[in-house]
Amino acid sequence: MTTINLFLLVTALASGLIAGLFYSYSCSVNPGLGTLSDAGYLAAMQSINRAILNPVFFFSFMGTFLLLPLSTYQHFGTGSRFYLLLAAAVVYAIGTFGVTMLGNVPLNEALDKINLSNSSAQELTAHRLRFEVSWNRLHAIRTYASIISFVLVLLACLTAFDKN
Repeated sequence: MTTINLFLLVTALASGLIAGLFYSYSCSVNPGLGTLSDAGYLAAMQSINRAILNPVFFFSFMGTFLLLPLSTYQHFGTGSRFYLLLAAAVVYAIGTFGVTMLGNVPLNEALDKINLSNSSAQELTAHRLRFEVSWNRLHAIRTYASIISFVLVLLACLTAFDKN
């Protein structure tokens, strides 16, 4: 296996991991959290948002953001592989990374500042309403984008290397 193919394989792994994380969150965590009381939901989201900031998450999330353009560059001039990777990089950069950094992260940071133990039931309901719908909508966008990006990387892996 050549170095360029090994690098593409690592790119595929990282993008698959992040797509799987967001997908599984959409199918299990969000529906489960949605059944909790306002206080339970907000406390759980605060806890999850703090716990996800770890090296394993950063490998797949930041790693994919860095690996996709590097893989794309390595495949410049290879025809369809290059264009598939370019599309994957753009979709990921805008739809996954951009949406997360400009949408989900600010919502997470605002949620983290809320002192749940000093909030009334009405305040908890208001906090949840400001957070949940927007966060889930943004999460859906980044989930679709990460899956599309991953599929494009897989297609690039399956495309014959055509160095022109």
